[in-house]
Amino acid sequence: MTHALAAAPAARTGRDSIGLLRLYRAELRWIFRRPRTLAVLGLLALIPIVIGVALTLVDPAEANGGNGGGDGALLASAMNNGFILPVAALTMTLALLLPLASAMAGADAIAGEAAHGTLRGWLIAPVGRGKLLAIKAFGVATVSVVAVLAMTVTGFVTGLIISGTDSMFTLTGSTLSVWDALGRLLVVALWITLQLWAVGAVALAISSFTEHPMLVVASVLAGTIVFTILGFLDAVSWLHPFLLNKDWSQAPAAVLMDPLDMSMLGEGALRAACYIVIGLSIAYSRLTTRDG
Repeated sequence: MTHALAAAPAARTGRDSIGLLRLYRAELRWIFRRPRTLAVLGLLALIPIVIGVALTLVDPAEANGGNGGGDGALLASAMNNGFILPVAALTMTLALLLPLASAMAGADAIAGEAAHGTLRGWLIAPVGRGKLLAIKAFGVATVSVVAVLAMTVTGFVTGLIISGTDSMFTLTGSTLSVWDALGRLLVVALWITLQLWAVGAVALAISSFTEHPMLVVASVLAGTIVFTILGFLDAVSWLHPFLLNKDWSQAPAAVLMDPLDMSMLGEGALRAACYIVIGLSIAYSRLTTRDG
């Protein structure tokens, strides 16, 4: 009798895990059947290829003689450097296109289903609101992982094809092996993925208050632009440490230096984690009081 009572919670936990896994797979099927999701992911995967091909058509003397900074300087450094190319592509798209992928996924997760009337079925089903949010959050997180992974893989392969395996150099002139370059790329990919999870959490929070997915996407992208503008204003410098995209244009380049400095990456990761907690907390609070 005692053994039966002890086994019951374990069996129930096992059934809950299987049920969540089944719902998660169903969510992924729903996500990756959307044409707009596939279109955005395909576009992101093509960007490093386009950049790599374009750099082969640029005169190196003209590129090195330019006085542009920021992304322009990073792109100039990516010429004949298979290691810098994927980092440059990820850094450039982190300003807008990568957050767009996460914002779209977050908008469709709740607001999109509310607009189509399918969210009510989730809310009246025997699935806890916390489990519902977890499934939606994991779905959005998966889109972010796929987006970053697609860009990283195509960028690295493009760099190898164009420049070869002996073209792995840091900005300080150190030579890297293929495995060392992959390790540093993994650090960048994980960091950017975490930033996109934060964007997705904010999108889920906004999505839980509306039935209009485009409103969610517009709000997230507008917030990103406003944060960027605020980052340039010294008058609100006290606000800069709280801006999610504060180091988006600089932190990824840390892996291009030798020795590797993780301080800026660590600060950005902590900031993103705070946004994730706050965003998911707001979304959960809203879902627990929502009827449809």
